[in-house]
Amino acid sequence: MYGLEGVEEYNNQGALLGIDGLDGDELLGALRRMNPIKRAKTINKLAQPPAASKGSRAEMEKMFGELPPSIKESLVKGELRLADTMIYSIKPVSSKTIKLFETQDDKEIGIRNVSNAKLPKNQALLVSGIILLAGVSADSTKDKVVATDFKSLEDFPAIVNGEFNLKSNKKQIVPETSCGVFKTKNYHLVPTGYYKLANPRLIMDDVLMEMTIELGSMEGVAAHTHVFLGLHGTITTP
Repeated sequence: MYGLEGVEEYNNQGALLGIDGLDGDELLGALRRMNPIKRAKTINKLAQPPAASKGSRAEMEKMFGELPPSIKESLVKGELRLADTMIYSIKPVSSKTIKLFETQDDKEIGIRNVSNAKLPKNQALLVSGIILLAGVSADSTKDKVVATDFKSLEDFPAIVNGEFNLKSNKKQIVPETSCGVFKTKNYHLVPTGYYKLANPRLIMDDVLMEMTIELGSMEGVAAHTHVFLGLHGTITTP
């Protein structure tokens, strides 16, 4: 039921015409009460197929059935809507294990846009793709890190030859996978460092996110090297 209601929230022509929720005799009655010209225009609009959603929005709409009831109801009522987003985090490469989200993290502009490794209440994120970049800052102060020029991993062999995994509430979204998937220097149809998920997955609100990079070696990793992670997709928001 909620899956169908979720589709109506975004594709229901009746809602756009102010007659949402009417069916059968009620809809016919509403049409009869219109003057002939308005009735003809309304019927034409109702007969037009809705514009198909694209990209991560379309992927999100397919996942409506997996959303918690409270979020689905808020979407149907218009209290929440879908929006493009990128959840991001920057971390230093100071050891072979790099945890991009940690429970002690605070939200900081230019460093990360979530706190405590969790999404805020009533936000659900459909992860459509992942961006991973690296850069060397002048030092490890916040101002210098935020001003770092993050680049493709091809310039960081120890990182690109490592592995990463992404989890939500201890459940695998992406299992241990080579960081080589972020090598895009010779592939100009996607943003630098972008890996499109063939199997997009949801991250729910108030659930721990875990993105870990494991390196086989620190050889050649310069001091003050940092990685930038971006989880690109569609999110529910007021």
